[in-house]
Amino acid sequence: MALQFQHKPGLVIYLTAGDPSLEATLAIALAAIDAGADVIELGVPFSDPLADGPVIQRASERALAKGTSLKDVLEVARKIRAARPAAGLVIFSYYNPILRYGLANFADDSAAAGADGVLVTDMIVEEAAPYLKEMERVNLAPVFLAAPTSPDERLQAIATHSKGFIYAISRTGITGKQQNLTADAAELVNRLRRWSKLPVAVGFGISNAGHVAQVAEFADAVVVGSAIVELVEHSAPDEAPGSVARFIKGLHLEQSVLAR
Repeated sequence: MALQFQHKPGLVIYLTAGDPSLEATLAIALAAIDAGADVIELGVPFSDPLADGPVIQRASERALAKGTSLKDVLEVARKIRAARPAAGLVIFSYYNPILRYGLANFADDSAAAGADGVLVTDMIVEEAAPYLKEMERVNLAPVFLAAPTSPDERLQAIATHSKGFIYAISRTGITGKQQNLTADAAELVNRLRRWSKLPVAVGFGISNAGHVAQVAEFADAVVVGSAIVELVEHSAPDEAPGSVARFIKGLHLEQSVLAR
């Protein structure tokens, strides 16, 4: 299992696979790992990404317009694993593409590609029994989303069934950058720790070194998604890997300064 965090806080980077191209996604992922990302969330583009804000929605639209499929995403995952054997790698998807692919086939092919875990955005733990069975069969870590509005009973179930790490949503609503983190995120992490010793990663809205420093006070890792996807959107394909690497290195550099 490679879902381990070497930094404090650890760094999870989300990429929409196929935006601007599959080749670019591979190059960006490798650059992100080399710059300090502990885990890559490789996003499967979907036509109705209800949990995502406009930045990731646009990225999904661009990737789908180029014909990016779940099979393509798994091939990128295979290449990432071959090039960076020690990196954490999570397939990030809505359930519909997985259902169309076939749950058992998806589990087999994700494991064969070298993924460490899977995060299904719209999979609720109460309805996850068939999914959890397949994940266990192929030794993939199911990563669940935990929201500030979740009752204790659901958080306990999420903590019980998650492996690798737990993804704590910093706020209610959709993905996207924000100015300030709410106190809900810290409270949610504390609630989750009643039932699990797994690392907790905080995401939704993490977009700068200040946010990273805030999260470091109470969580184990941060997830940076929309800020990276937007950077890719506004970079030329051959410049995107370097832009992403500089952004990530800046986060770590400023973290070390803030920690002194």
